[in-house]
Amino acid sequence: MEILDGKKTSTEVKEELAVAVAARKEKGLKTPHLAAILVGEDGASLTYVNAKVKACEKVGFDSSLVRLGTETSEEELLAEIEKLNANPAIDGFIVQLPLPKHIDEQRVINAVSPEKDVDGFHPENYGRVALDLEAFIPATPNGILELIKRYNIETSGKHAVVVGRSHIVGAPMSILLGRNGYPGNCTVTLTHSRTKNLEEITKTADILVVALGKPEFITGEMVKEGAVIIDVGITRVVDESKKSGFRLLGDVEFSSAAEKASYITPVPGGVGPMTIASLMQNTLLACQRKDG
Repeated sequence: MEILDGKKTSTEVKEELAVAVAARKEKGLKTPHLAAILVGEDGASLTYVNAKVKACEKVGFDSSLVRLGTETSEEELLAEIEKLNANPAIDGFIVQLPLPKHIDEQRVINAVSPEKDVDGFHPENYGRVALDLEAFIPATPNGILELIKRYNIETSGKHAVVVGRSHIVGAPMSILLGRNGYPGNCTVTLTHSRTKNLEEITKTADILVVALGKPEFITGEMVKEGAVIIDVGITRVVDESKKSGFRLLGDVEFSSAAEKASYITPVPGGVGPMTIASLMQNTLLACQRKDG
């Protein structure tokens, strides 16, 4: 069993990005600029946005953070998005999810300019991904593909099972793994809350991608010997023995699944860091598209 080390791999990606940014600066080209909008005081979201800002500093990007209160109206948020859409200094930006319940997330996602949608959530980018056209691939699926590539994991002809059908991870992951190319050429089964006999299906997976948000839902008994396991879940669970008061669990019960896996992502330190690295890659791409 080998650990798919997202922390180490994301560091390699960021080092490559830093070299590319330094080369841009030497040529007098624009420095990539990533912005983020954070609405409310969600602790996990704040931690995640801060990690993105630090990543920008590390690779030499410019970054901006727009912080808005929990009581911010949908119209006020849309006005802030429009400012970033119109600002030529900003190459890409994200609106950190989840949003307060009184705001329509899909309307917000639709308001982001597709050319600056480095999270890859806009319907235009999503549709282009489905048609295998150039697009901003959603950051988490793109990060998973990068891990697969860098560990030279064979995907052609494999049976990939995706557990969870969210528009952010599960659904796009199923499309990407089925594409004609590498990583891809899998036969893909997309499962969800209404799937019957889930364990029978997961046991047939050569590649198992789990993105449910249910801690330790997948156990070793549900996994095929030699499977590649990608655990996208991350849930805070109360743990008084920790200084923070919580620990992080994935959607896969690591100890039992690792005994059977050929490769497995840890939580934390697996998919999470790759999501941020992928966001940086998309931001550089957005900046490069404006060079011509």
